[in-house]
Amino acid sequence: MPDPSPRSAQGSSRGAAQGASSGSFPASSSLLAQPGLVAALTARALSAFATQVLAVAVGWQIYALTHSTAALGFVGLAQFLPMVAFIFPAGHAADRHNRRRIVMTCQAIETLATAIVACAAFTQHLTPHMIYGLVMLFGTCKAFEMPAQQTFLPSLVPPALFPRASALSSSLFQAASIAGPSVGGLLYGLGADTCYTLCALGFGVATVATWSMTLVAPTRPRQPASLAAVFGGIAFLRRKPTILGAISLDLFAVLLGGATAMLPVFATDILHAGPFALGLLRAAPAIGALGVAAVLARHPLERHTGLWMFASVAVFGVATILFGLSRSISTSVIMLAILGGADVISMMIRGALVQLGTPDDMRGRVSAVNMLFIGSSNQLGEFESGMLATLIGPVPAVVLGGVGTLVITGVWMAMVPGLRKLDRLDTITPDTV
Repeated sequence: MPDPSPRSAQGSSRGAAQGASSGSFPASSSLLAQPGLVAALTARALSAFATQVLAVAVGWQIYALTHSTAALGFVGLAQFLPMVAFIFPAGHAADRHNRRRIVMTCQAIETLATAIVACAAFTQHLTPHMIYGLVMLFGTCKAFEMPAQQTFLPSLVPPALFPRASALSSSLFQAASIAGPSVGGLLYGLGADTCYTLCALGFGVATVATWSMTLVAPTRPRQPASLAAVFGGIAFLRRKPTILGAISLDLFAVLLGGATAMLPVFATDILHAGPFALGLLRAAPAIGALGVAAVLARHPLERHTGLWMFASVAVFGVATILFGLSRSISTSVIMLAILGGADVISMMIRGALVQLGTPDDMRGRVSAVNMLFIGSSNQLGEFESGMLATLIGPVPAVVLGGVGTLVITGVWMAMVPGLRKLDRLDTITPDTV
């Protein structure tokens, strides 16, 4: 879903490990004994919590102000467009500059922006256009923050511990994603300003945690600011069909099958519930993902991981269809939980492929491409869902999306045999994929 830049390339940074040799790790096999990991996980969890609270507040408030499914779609578009504009320069920046400082700067801007919006909400001056502006600013920050942040974990833990570290990171992320929507739904009853204030606090503490990190990272050569260097991630992925197949599978599956943009509509108009139910629906995928991630943290996938990935995407599609057809809060929550559990399996396999299969000096740019695909599947998927729901209704839109996910799964199994045959994650290196 953190790792500062190396000492030798960036000078004496507070996040740099003193006296560490390039690419070295502590001899301890204890996961939490790895320097910097606790601070990185804390920053990610707090940022995830604040982001989820913000998503509930923005989604509920924009629908309350406009009563428009198209407006919900435009929220996703407003976050996606800045990502398209900045993601490739951001990836190049992550491979050229201090990664920790990039993440800190973005988190500080997020803190200030949500604090300003909280004041506007408190004084009742908040408008839909201001909300769209906030979302666009967040899209810009995430474009720079996420490629740098996603490079952290491989530099904090050795490859043998990476599957467990990834599962632990996902567990904490999902726990925050469970608490965030639930708390957001409850606090929205006290006022949107309360939600935005809590978001500002969460992003602020995440900034401090990122600042306090320790990291061991190898020296990375500075990349020239050329078009070939900026778009180097695309060229790299063209030579790695297995990694590209995993990223694109997630793109099209979630683009078609994502139903989260429609949750305010389902909560209000179909399930006839209120803000707390919306928070519960938003938390349900994270509940399922947390359960699966907790199991994988203790029992990582050892064999046939490619087949596991395809199976998880197929389950995601089936759960999406059943959610769209549900008229019961309990059934809807269960389907969303299954959907979330399936998604975390796919996410962890994709993350291992991207991070372990990419050299450190390319991780920022490859992570940028990965984030563009993830952003496309999430934010552009929200826009697609909103527009399709406007044309044919929310229920047919969600069901049709789930069917599309199943079709994509079958097509990708035939088109990307390397991904289908992928076996062990702990043996992945840039030379083996």
